Amino acid sequence: MIFNSYVFWAFFAVVLFLYWRLPHRGQNLLLLVASYVFYGYWDWRYLGLLAVSTLIDFFVSNAIHREHDQRTRLRLLVFSIVANLGILGYFKYAGFFVKEFADLLGVLGFQANLPVLNILLPVGISFYTFQTMAYTIDVYRGVTKPATSLFDFALFVAFFPQLVAGPIERSAQLLPQLVKPRSLRSGDFAEGLYHILIGMLKKVVIADNLAPIVNRVFSTPAAELTSADVLIGVYAFAFQIYGDFSGYSSIAQGAAKWLGIDLSYNFKMPYFARSPSEFWQRWHITLSRWLRDYLYIPLGGNRRGPRRTYINLTLTMLLGGLWHGAAWTFVIWGAWHGLLLVAYRLVGVEKFEVRTSAWAAVLQAVLMFHLVCIGWLFFRADSFDQAIAMLAALGTAPALTDYAMYGAAMILFFAGPLMIYEWHVYRSEDMLLALRKSSWQRCAAYGYCLVMLLVFPPLVQQVFIYFQF
Repeated sequence: MIFNSYVFWAFFAVVLFLYWRLPHRGQNLLLLVASYVFYGYWDWRYLGLLAVSTLIDFFVSNAIHREHDQRTRLRLLVFSIVANLGILGYFKYAGFFVKEFADLLGVLGFQANLPVLNILLPVGISFYTFQTMAYTIDVYRGVTKPATSLFDFALFVAFFPQLVAGPIERSAQLLPQLVKPRSLRSGDFAEGLYHILIGMLKKVVIADNLAPIVNRVFSTPAAELTSADVLIGVYAFAFQIYGDFSGYSSIAQGAAKWLGIDLSYNFKMPYFARSPSEFWQRWHITLSRWLRDYLYIPLGGNRRGPRRTYINLTLTMLLGGLWHGAAWTFVIWGAWHGLLLVAYRLVGVEKFEVRTSAWAAVLQAVLMFHLVCIGWLFFRADSFDQAIAMLAALGTAPALTDYAMYGAAMILFFAGPLMIYEWHVYRSEDMLLALRKSSWQRCAAYGYCLVMLLVFPPLVQQVFIYFQF
């Protein structure tokens, strides 16, 4: 059941119809049942994992809050972290590490007959695991008070608009909204509609229509690709993954807004960033903040001198890459972004973040976009060897093929108007710029979204990319 299916919207319409006719406790019960139905629609067998994570962190966090002995509190926290990471590690990384260990033994001359683990990854496990871990850590730190109701906490973990692909919400932001009675506030419907329409445009029109271009380029042997083919394939993937993931986040925001709940912004025009640090303040914002607050800062952040800062940045991004999946390509992607953060600090990142002339800002953003695209090549490649071969193809003499011209035209047609609009949003620093415009301007913008959705539906619907993480 995904946001670009008729099944979901029929399901959501029924939930919404009943929701505003119930008292507060009835609303929460309906949302909890709907959330488990939503998750169970994919595979009911993994509902148990969701429930186990919920129970562990609810009871452990309350025990931490009641306990006065610091050593006992720390043991409880460690138990929660080990339990959560143990579940995540088994389902997401066990098969990868068994295979890599077997390959290492083979290189050393030993014959390894280790079992092949084909474990189906529960959708969204990385997102809700990080959300519940952050909750328990915050209770331990005294940043937030634990939920007194298992019922409310279960809804915090399973809230279906953001359950399977974020944003990764903090308890201090989301939990109070679930505990308190809600009402549909003035402007909620208009804002929700805006988020849903632009999210559908990003996902269905942009991401899904660019997916065939990406798939063709990355399924073609690198030896048969020209530099222009590779470049267009990477450009197309850059806008595909942005449209796909930010589209999901926008739809989740809009759906939650119609339920009277505010979710965090997860994207803020990342392709106009002029430095790596600005990029991570605009791309997958809730994960970036999670890595900063629960990994980078505990490692020492930038408090122990430049050398330790560079090590901490690199480790944080390496683990951020591994969070995305059990493959060396994700590790390389994370290492690349760690290298960019270090390199810009060495050069003097403040030079790129201070407002300069318009042309200098454009050049900085273009440079940063292409550096990000190098990372996307590794992120999308099926293997490290394929990524290296495609990078090598980029260095060959340019040859503009008919397919590259077709791909460039499709990118401009589908992604161009959105980028023009987002440039204005970036300049205004107003995420709801469209809602400040006149009625006829909003009607024109919404009309464009609807026409594109109706006239240019993708030939094949694509599953959300981040469902696999």
